[in-house]
Amino acid sequence: MEARGVNKHYRQTRFLTSAAKLKQAPPDEGWEIAFAGRSNAGKSSAINALCDQKALARTSRTPGRTQLLNFFELDPQRRLVDLPGYGYAKVSEDVKRDWQGTLADYLQNRDCLRGLVLVMDARHPLKPYDLQMLAWANQIELPVHVLLTKADKLNRQESGRSLERVEEALREYSRDFSGQLFSATKRWGLEEAHAHLDSWFELDLSGEDNPVQAGQ
Repeated sequence: MEARGVNKHYRQTRFLTSAAKLKQAPPDEGWEIAFAGRSNAGKSSAINALCDQKALARTSRTPGRTQLLNFFELDPQRRLVDLPGYGYAKVSEDVKRDWQGTLADYLQNRDCLRGLVLVMDARHPLKPYDLQMLAWANQIELPVHVLLTKADKLNRQESGRSLERVEEALREYSRDFSGQLFSATKRWGLEEAHAHLDSWFELDLSGEDNPVQAGQ
């Protein structure tokens, strides 16, 4: 498993802003890739690993810590977005509904959104909320790439079965849905994940940027 291959564009990523509502988000232009997943599935850790930074996205042992839309800027035209974790969280039902409303508003109305990275724990994939997210993305024709995180906690046979199960489920939705094994701790799967991000961001695969002005 590789531990190399971090494109310079991801290593230079910086925190831009947080938004409690979509109207507080940066201008709807350029390209954005959003990261979604159940609380404590390893979403923030995945972002940190992909950007080769230890504390870019805040991580916590407490599920539900990500309560805002957190925007990270690669360059003036490209952003990663850490979405509020769904599922279990020790908060009131009113707060949960507020988070879910913000999540729905973002996914349905953000024109610059190019793809969704859906993070699932490889040991417990395809939970009800994950399936809802896949159905939702399929309905709005949003490409999805699944990261099966914490794959290092499974042996080769177990991780293979997990990936096979997920890929079978994805085929029922869309050809634009894909999946892979991933470990932020062991840095497994970085190159495969970066290839999907590069494509959605329209980054030249040779590592040279292909600048396109917003709105083109």
